[in-house]
Amino acid sequence: MKPTLTIAAGGAQPEDGVSATPSGPADPELLDAYSRAVSGVVERTAPAVVSVEVHHRRSERGTGPRESQGHGSGFVFTPDGFILTNSHVAHGATKTDVAFPDGRRLRAELVGDDPDTDLAVLRVDSALQTVAPLGDSAALRVGQVVIAIGNPLGFQSTVTAGVVSALGRSFRSVSGRLIDNVIQTDAALNPGNSGGPLLDSRGTVVGVNTAVILPAQGICFAVAVNTVKLVVGQLIAFGHVRRARIGVGGQDVSLPRLAVRAHRLIQPSGVLVTTVESASPAARAGVQPGDIIVAFAAQPVHGIDDLHRLLTGDRIGVRATIAVVRKADRLELSITATENA
Repeated sequence: MKPTLTIAAGGAQPEDGVSATPSGPADPELLDAYSRAVSGVVERTAPAVVSVEVHHRRSERGTGPRESQGHGSGFVFTPDGFILTNSHVAHGATKTDVAFPDGRRLRAELVGDDPDTDLAVLRVDSALQTVAPLGDSAALRVGQVVIAIGNPLGFQSTVTAGVVSALGRSFRSVSGRLIDNVIQTDAALNPGNSGGPLLDSRGTVVGVNTAVILPAQGICFAVAVNTVKLVVGQLIAFGHVRRARIGVGGQDVSLPRLAVRAHRLIQPSGVLVTTVESASPAARAGVQPGDIIVAFAAQPVHGIDDLHRLLTGDRIGVRATIAVVRKADRLELSITATENA
């Protein structure tokens, strides 16, 4: 016998244990809401996104110096003319111009750049009405809709949308350091998108687009805006990011099991010191080539990346303890880091 529906105050209810499919918004309505969200963000933010045109002078064997040109993206983040972009876009440029969507072209000066986080700040001598507000990347969730605006291959105000694919990624910058808390997204990025904003559905910047894995599809990365906030203040104040240094060269190395047990270490690896700069903090502390650094300032050191993370600006001039394994002994040496030039 076919099931029948009984009409009650709560709506149609099936008999014989058969459930009715709950009604919901039609697909076109959902798509319209998504389209309105994306187009609204673009209308508010696109005027703040600029094309960054850079000129580099390179010396080539046999032909002498030649000038080359490159393009990237950027966005205005303060009304007094400060613009964010990538370090790999702006670093070493002999001339930088910024093109706005309304057709204006202005000469820009490099305020400062940080290759370790692939961020740079430019400034134009003009008051700007439209800015892209910085948001909070800590509030992002995997699956959240994000929008990327940039100038790939010179095409202004190109928009792509996608979702946050992953959070907390690490990405190695051109300087060799790891950039932590990187956002992975499938919003399509192409060469020239570098330095453009990654936005949430409210139109606030949650990241700065920095890289794409070219052989793959849908694997793109952005520096989280909370990292950006930490960096831009120092770039504006000092022209660079203040970091501490101890003056050693090293490489990651596994620790012998006997050393791990004997010294009750919580990690299986450390940093093998290969060189010690003369008159450096490490030299003054008594660190020697062949030592294995296993801790700094009471924090375990698994490898070079851990040591980089610990050598922040607030360590400059502050006395700390560096723990090294030297042959069969564990030594704790007093060290005072200096500022990285």
